[in-house]
Amino acid sequence: MSSENHFPPADGQGTWAQTKPENVGFDPEKLGQAIAFAEAHESPWPRDLEDSGSVPGLTQIEPEPWNKFLGILKPRGGPAGMLVRHGEIAATWGDPSRIDMTFSIAKSYLAVLAGLAVDDGLIKNIDAPVCETIDIAEFSGDQNSKITWRHLLTQTSEWTGTLFDKPDQVDHYRGVGAGSDNSRKGEKRPLHAPGDYWEYNDVRVNVFSLALLHVFRRPLAEVLKERIMDPIGASDKWTWHGYANSVVTIDGKEMTSIPGGTHWGGGMWIDTFDHARFGLLIANEGNWNGTQLLSADWVQAMRTPIDIYNAYGFLWWLNTGGEHYPSAPETSFFALGAGSNLIWIDPELDIVGVFRWIDQEHIDEMIGKMWAAIKA
Repeated sequence: MSSENHFPPADGQGTWAQTKPENVGFDPEKLGQAIAFAEAHESPWPRDLEDSGSVPGLTQIEPEPWNKFLGILKPRGGPAGMLVRHGEIAATWGDPSRIDMTFSIAKSYLAVLAGLAVDDGLIKNIDAPVCETIDIAEFSGDQNSKITWRHLLTQTSEWTGTLFDKPDQVDHYRGVGAGSDNSRKGEKRPLHAPGDYWEYNDVRVNVFSLALLHVFRRPLAEVLKERIMDPIGASDKWTWHGYANSVVTIDGKEMTSIPGGTHWGGGMWIDTFDHARFGLLIANEGNWNGTQLLSADWVQAMRTPIDIYNAYGFLWWLNTGGEHYPSAPETSFFALGAGSNLIWIDPELDIVGVFRWIDQEHIDEMIGKMWAAIKA
């Protein structure tokens, strides 16, 4: 990031500076066109998922009882977003202060929590089996006892079992991204050895979250608030909801295990400003205005392509070879959630973008327009 980068106030005093787009290298006319494009291509999802009875492309195509909601949902807003460059807000649209569901962006927050556990020495070796760090039934048996922290972080764990009434099979053969074929989603497939197969699987991410809960031995939302969100000046309005049946007992205390998304309800509810602060922290390699909240080595690890799928890191999406979004720079990386919600980070461009409720089919074109609006 630029040495001229600014940081919004983190002490609750003052507001985040907003500047004219041209002051941070945007062509105002082209940027206006890009924003108009984002506003004109709203997600086709219903505004009230609970009222509609399903999540499109997820519970909508799952058989009973796998499709049952386990957590609460809230009606969503319309398209919204903001662009930050050199730490200053270049543009906002919609209602960026609205608290909204964010789906699988929560996975990237889990990756940061794992980094804190590594920084603290609670996880001493991410290539060691999880069962060497915590002793819970979910990581016993011939298959699951071989799973390492790296496997969980890269969605290559091949964990098998049922967690909170959801079997790992529900996301077998799941496709992600625009135009994905999910005709075989939920069909049982042979398991591979941990580390040998990549699959986007929400049950396995929820197992990862449960494992982190046992590592910290305190609610993960509390850890995130204390270590990350409060120091970067995030609001006190964001929440992370679990399931009705995801309460576990640790050290004699009941704690809710939180999911890595909103596939079956629950998940992280947060506004666009707080997402942007989080993105700015990651863009600055875990450093917030001179204070290292998360090790730079871990941030680099999160955005390093894994061997068997170069468009993925540690629960972050990468753009290696332009594979994920061809119209975006290869240096970009993303926290992505269904709906679609995303945090776009590009350290080379010194930019952080947050986009809410954009039609998945048009995200690539939208980002391309945003990039084109940056002056040469």
